[in-house]
Amino acid sequence: MQLQYQLLLFTLLLAASDALVQDFCVADLSLPAGPAGYPCKKSVTENDFVFSGLAASGNTSNIISAAVTPAFDGQFPGVNGLGISIARLDLAPGGVIPLHTHPGGSEILVVIEGTICAGFISSFGNTPYLKTLNKGDIMVFPVGLLHFQFNSGKGPALAFVSFSTQNPGLQITDFALFKNDFPTELVAKTTFLDVAQIKKLKGVLGGTN
Repeated sequence: MQLQYQLLLFTLLLAASDALVQDFCVADLSLPAGPAGYPCKKSVTENDFVFSGLAASGNTSNIISAAVTPAFDGQFPGVNGLGISIARLDLAPGGVIPLHTHPGGSEILVVIEGTICAGFISSFGNTPYLKTLNKGDIMVFPVGLLHFQFNSGKGPALAFVSFSTQNPGLQITDFALFKNDFPTELVAKTTFLDVAQIKKLKGVLGGTN
């Protein structure tokens, strides 16, 4: 029996040593993405490793007065498979990125302009960690934890956020509850919110049912 285990271990190690190892896997956006990302593009140029989409400010004329411009694998094929990505965050005065999570990776934010109040809530005791950030300040948000950013200054704010994954994923709590057809009665039961308030929020965010 011990010999069988040794043979199995040897086989697994041999298979691992034969696994394809390459410098990069530029995303082929013409093919669908899988759990590990996009398939590799066959023909690659230096342009695949450059992204120029973060120079211009995003449109903050929306309900949250904020804009996130991503450079994830779907926009920046060169980061596919590298475990990194970046995005631009524009916040008009009073703009907010509501409580949300990134199930795919941790986030680090650096403030370029303005003042941003940011924070996250730990899963141990639901402890909030809040901080007002100014130009040059950096804050980290651990993977999967609820967090937010809010422009607490008088002028526009700009930040760049990087992630420990090529695509961090996103779930905004308010949108998950009020921007779909999640039945109002179930929202009330699971959140302890008043039905009238839930219907008001669904009306604002476009939810139904």
